Amino acid sequence: MPSVTEILETMDYGPAPEASGEVRAWLKARGTFGHFIDGAFTKPGKTFATADPATGEVLAKVAAGSVKDVAEAVKAARAAQPGWGRLSGHERAKWLYALARHIQKRERFLAVLETLDNGKPIRESRDIDVPLAARHFYHHAGWAEMLAEEFPGASPVGVCGQIIPWNFPLLMLAWKIAPALAAGNTVVLKPAEYTPLTALAFAEICAEVGLPKGVVNIVTGDGETGAALVAAEVDKIAFTGSTEVGRAIRKATAGTGKALTLELGGKSPFVVFADADLDAAVEGVVDAIWFNQGQVCCAGSRILVQEAVAATFQNRLKARLGKLRVGDPLDKSTDVGAIVDPVQLTRIRDLVAKGEAQGAKLHQAAAQLPAKGCYFAPGFFTDVAPANIVSEAEIFGPVATLTTFRTPDEALALANNTRYGLAASIWSENINLALDVAAKVKAGVVWVNSTNVFDAGAGFGGYRESGFGREGGREGMREYLAEPTPRARAEVAAVALDAAPVPAAPSKGAAPIDRTAKMYVGGAQKRPDSGYSYAVMAKGREIGLAGLGNRKDIRNAVEAAQKAGGWGKATGHNRAQVLYYLAENLSAREAEFTARLKEAGVTKAADEVAGTIRRAFYYAAQADKFDGAVHSTKSAHVTLAMPEAFGVMGIACPNDAPLLGFVSLVLPAIAMGNRVVAVPSQSMPLAATDLYQVFDTSDLPGGVVNIVTGPRDDLARTLAQHDDVAAMWYCGGAEGARMVQAESAGNLKVTWTLANRDWHGPDGQGRGFLTRATQVKNIWIPYGE
Repeated sequence: MPSVTEILETMDYGPAPEASGEVRAWLKARGTFGHFIDGAFTKPGKTFATADPATGEVLAKVAAGSVKDVAEAVKAARAAQPGWGRLSGHERAKWLYALARHIQKRERFLAVLETLDNGKPIRESRDIDVPLAARHFYHHAGWAEMLAEEFPGASPVGVCGQIIPWNFPLLMLAWKIAPALAAGNTVVLKPAEYTPLTALAFAEICAEVGLPKGVVNIVTGDGETGAALVAAEVDKIAFTGSTEVGRAIRKATAGTGKALTLELGGKSPFVVFADADLDAAVEGVVDAIWFNQGQVCCAGSRILVQEAVAATFQNRLKARLGKLRVGDPLDKSTDVGAIVDPVQLTRIRDLVAKGEAQGAKLHQAAAQLPAKGCYFAPGFFTDVAPANIVSEAEIFGPVATLTTFRTPDEALALANNTRYGLAASIWSENINLALDVAAKVKAGVVWVNSTNVFDAGAGFGGYRESGFGREGGREGMREYLAEPTPRARAEVAAVALDAAPVPAAPSKGAAPIDRTAKMYVGGAQKRPDSGYSYAVMAKGREIGLAGLGNRKDIRNAVEAAQKAGGWGKATGHNRAQVLYYLAENLSAREAEFTARLKEAGVTKAADEVAGTIRRAFYYAAQADKFDGAVHSTKSAHVTLAMPEAFGVMGIACPNDAPLLGFVSLVLPAIAMGNRVVAVPSQSMPLAATDLYQVFDTSDLPGGVVNIVTGPRDDLARTLAQHDDVAAMWYCGGAEGARMVQAESAGNLKVTWTLANRDWHGPDGQGRGFLTRATQVKNIWIPYGE
């Protein structure tokens, strides 16, 4: 028998198996599972098998959900929602608290079941996933209790369709169901095809606590079942999964009025600076990529190491790799468990083989893999070219790439060289450097000297093609609450115009361009690329010409907006000063603008100009007051929720209130640091283009506001399709809204298709516009012991 000293040296410790008898008995007793609909399990129809990836053993048979099954679940949820939504927050809080307590009571059972079904080590299921699932229900019981106070006037969305992945089956369930129930919604949840068992165990918990029938419904199945849920009569879809499927869901829900949140793929950077604690960083790699088989969308799969310490770091990483234990996930001594399914294992092997074929060098653990089961030895690549497939594709396995950099700027360039933007991990003992990089990296979650830290009290979600919306914390609660319906105008239109429809392309008789028909791009008047204009009419007479913008004009405007990136780096105070100056200059020209609107036939011209001035002062005031929060989380971190500008935004303005409607959308966007390409009122664009002189005399940098006139929906389509436009607002008809949402799927930009409203009233301004003009980055900074 080896001595204690020898064991500490070799780390050659024996097995420590976790008993699974209780779970296996539970599975055997049930054998085949139906769906959980309207408070009871259905009789199974067509089924499929779910297996233990560590052994290939079939664990149970599960119902394959059909369109009819989904419809029945949605019907039950719809019937239950009014009663559930009418409960006081206190009453809903008691139900959530009961669910949390029952999860805690069955923690060991749920951890073993999760490991059997998913293949992750029992240490992760037992110590991270199940406790966090209970934490979500506790935390959201608090939100239910405080809902009326914290979100006054808010109402539930209705019936929520929720689709979760296989990497965190129970935790993702809690992540989605808890806020939905707290807000007063009912849910139909579809777990991943590979890992449905803990969702079905949770269904039993719902029955045990006596949760009202229909509040939670669970339908199992494959991608066809998920597609049926997306197409069903639900009010919201919350999806976590691949970017490709997320893009398809964005197109499928376009124009349906369904709320949508997407938490998608990632290729997250793990940045190690020369002054970092290298041993801690190595353990961070182990935790982020290898302990969970790399099956985490936010895992730091791109390791970036500063050249000065690259050799040392790589040697320590190889040494640590050699000590990892790969094997039975139910063994408490196992570090790396099984890949969830043979299909996923094949995908990992194929990507790794392609990476090697393209010149990357694989450093892999020499672990003896079990003879059966879905296992892949953990490792990392070096000598990886930027175009290598393993640099770009999400492998979703225990394999990372290691690349060196010299300077912080190069590190940022490499970190942001991806279409994703889910998470990042920054390692440095220099807090100034770490926070500077955290502010500049394009990711929704940033961990400083830590990685893969989650909590119900902090938001989680990505930028760019990693999706939009947040889950967790206040940001996540907001996603499950409906926006108040804007109050309709007493008059259908404040603008009395009889302008002819704007032609989509130059037509016979279009007027050649002249000095009155210019756009505003990059801080200067520009002639439209088409060389054509259209007549702006009022009361049957021509009052001016507007340029007929096209795709090239949008391209030029977006390029000008990109060059004005310094606006987003300015402090809120500096932006506020410019907006105050703009409001002051507009006040000085109030009579001129009023006369212009009267000429255009605006019935309440004086009121509109006065309202525009007040709106400018309002957003000047908000520019340095709309701020973030420090979340209270379980771990010893200061978790900063920082609202950040999107960058370049496209805005298609309403025809109604041509001046006030324009500034009501443009000003909150630029107050938050965005640069905009705006399409003004199609019928009366001159009200907006007249503002260029005010912009010029108010120290607004060129490119911050760009105005392209012409056919609104054609120009909005181009903006929605543009990959360098990060967010899109559209105020127009239902068909235009559908088009904008569908066309935005290319780069999965955030869209807001808002209804026309009384722009003079309270619906025309508010913090809601500022919330829509920002995305929240959660930065986790170690704090205390």
